[in-house]
This record gives sequence, C-alpha cells and structure tokens, in this order.
Amino acid sequence: MMTEEKPLKVHVTGVYGLIGNLVYRHLSAQKDQYDVYGSGRRTVSSDRINEEAIRQVPTDHFTIADLSDADAVLNALQGVDAVIHLGAVPDPNASFEKVLSSNVIGTYNVLEACRKIGIKRVVYASSIMVSWGYAQFEEPYVSIREGRIEDLPDPIPPITLSHLPRPTEPYSASKVWAEGICRTYSDAHGISTVCIRIGWVNKENAASGPFSESIWCSHQDIVYIIELALNATTAPVFEICYAVTDSKYRWVDIDHSRERLGYVSGG
Repeated sequence: MMTEEKPLKVHVTGVYGLIGNLVYRHLSAQKDQYDVYGSGRRTVSSDRINEEAIRQVPTDHFTIADLSDADAVLNALQGVDAVIHLGAVPDPNASFEKVLSSNVIGTYNVLEACRKIGIKRVVYASSIMVSWGYAQFEEPYVSIREGRIEDLPDPIPPITLSHLPRPTEPYSASKVWAEGICRTYSDAHGISTVCIRIGWVNKENAASGPFSESIWCSHQDIVYIIELALNATTAPVFEICYAVTDSKYRWVDIDHSRERLGYVSGG
C-alpha cells in the first residue's frame, strides 16, 4: 500500500518581515506541499510591509525567538525539515553591534540549531550588497548608479560569482561572513544550502530609474527563487545565486541562477 507523502515542514525566520511574510503567504497557500512555521523577535510586522497585506501565522506555528538567543532559536526549529533563514537586521546603516547580534551571531545560532536537530536543508538570505562596492567604485556600474546611461556598454558586463565580494559597511560584510559560515556547515555537517543574494525588494513592488531597476527584485520573483532554492536543497548542494528581476540595466549575473535553480525572471 502506498502511503501519502506528508507536506514538508518549513520554518521561516523573520516571518513578519517583508520577504518573510511574502514567502510565508506563498508557501502556506500550497498546503499539500508545505506545512509552514515561523519565528521572529515579535508579532508586530516590519514597517517595510503593507499592513493590509500581512498574513498572520497561527499561534501554534509561530515562536517568539530573538536570533541572538541560541536556546530560543533551538526551540523554534524543533521538528522541521528545512529552514528559510530570512531574519536579520536589514539596514546598511545599522551599527556594528546590531549587525553582530542578529546577522552574525543569529546566523551562527540558526546553523548550530540545524546541526544539533539534524535539519539538512537551509536557504539563506544573503544580499546583492555583498557586491555593492562595484556600484560605488567601478565603471560601468558607477554610471548606472548615478543615472549616466548614455554611454553604457551593450551588453553590460555582469558581476558574477567569480568576482570577489565587495561589501561597503558592516551589514554587507555580515552577509559575506554568513555565506562563509553556511559553506562551513555545508561541508562539515552535510547541510544542503543555497545562499541567495537578494536584490531590492520593496513594499511598493516597483522600481523607477536605471539604478533601482538594476537592483530591483519583484515580489513574484523573490518568492519564486526562494521556492526553487528550497527545492534544490533536496539533493546535497551548496550554491550562491543572485536574485534580481531582469532589466536592461541589470549588472549582476542571473544566468547562474537559471542554470543551477531554474530561475527565470518573470517581473
């Protein structure tokens, strides 16, 4: 007799943040495939999300957990099959102390909890800002950032994974570190992991002007690539992929995302 396959138990950290709640809504709508849990420092949503768009997580599927509290994180992740780690201080102007607590110690605590519990599937929210220095210091990316588009090369040479990270402040540097610790846990503990260098996701779900278009990632595209990344962790894998919506001014590579995950930007 064939047994019915149970939905994958997925935990979303930062579930009341903008991307976290988008992902929660998308996955929880597929009840035959996913049983979605979430955690966060509070039940109040981020001011980056439209209040009317919030999907509340049932109380039996939500846990209060500050990422800097290892015991709370360990408790929150009990019983799940996979983790989508979106919780973080998302502000490039944040102090080193805040970044250290949430983005560095918090990511370590999530990975340690996965190791202790035996969770073997992780999707990590990195950021396009690991490459932000190229837009600040190197052409033609500086011209895109400054809106000087008359003499841009066609095509624009994309920043790929072969380019060294170029963070510009503690926030983006924390994402570089987190990609490294994700690699460590993948190699040492067999945690199948995809790190997604996410572009600019905003509550308006729109971009205007060359630079914002070049880094924008639509709501449709971000939930799509995160689900693709989650599916990719079924097999042993470690990947880093950019996630932006395709545009004429795009300056990071998404061919690798297509080749490894099947990502095709839909706008």
